Amino acid sequence: MITDPQSTQHTRHAEHPHATGPAHAAVRNNAAWCDAVCRSHGVPGAVEGGVWASPRRTPPLYPDAVTLSPDATPDDVVARIDLTSPGASVKDSFGVLDLSAAGFEVLFEAQWIHRPATDAGTGPGGWGPVEGGDRLADWEAAWSGDGTSEGLLFRAALLDDGAVFLANTADGAIGAGAVAYPGASVIGVSNLFAADDDLDGAWRACLDATDRLWPGVPVVGYEHGEALAAAVRQGFESVGPLRVWLRTDG
Repeated sequence: MITDPQSTQHTRHAEHPHATGPAHAAVRNNAAWCDAVCRSHGVPGAVEGGVWASPRRTPPLYPDAVTLSPDATPDDVVARIDLTSPGASVKDSFGVLDLSAAGFEVLFEAQWIHRPATDAGTGPGGWGPVEGGDRLADWEAAWSGDGTSEGLLFRAALLDDGAVFLANTADGAIGAGAVAYPGASVIGVSNLFAADDDLDGAWRACLDATDRLWPGVPVVGYEHGEALAAAVRQGFESVGPLRVWLRTDG
């Protein structure tokens, strides 16, 4: 299980503007979530030298390595992941690495986001946790958009590991949802989706649910493009850059 990455930091990390505070909490939370998803597939990772990494290829859409320190180097990353087959990916949590010499290309860039703690939610309460493996499979089918991913990525073991899969379940069908994962004194929200493309409405409902379930706890995540713009409109602020690298040869 992932350990506290602060134990691997060097003394000069505090000099980096995003090495502490909201961005660092978002990084730690997201690394713990990636670790949980990988463990649910029987792919354990470990923290060493300011990097969480798995020596085996991780599940689809999840990185083989996540940097936990702005001082992590390319060698710290590539030495600990599988480069013998295509598809290795790295989450450069501080947007400072250059992995091009190792055959990686930038897949996308994004921003860590943070919303300060608020009181308990006062909205309509339309979103709530999904319960049980069957309902989790329904959630994943809705999240994938075309229903092709159903129980393939998000395993029921995640429900016992603290993950909460939120959805608008009032009418039985799942038209919008998100994952909420507690850790590092924050709630990490990821995989937010809305079948009707109303991202503002999805963020409002999601935040109302997290405020009801975890009152007084900040919410973090990362987004880019229109999803980032919608999150900012709903009270988030950008607190630091990240970059995801993908290796297509091998």
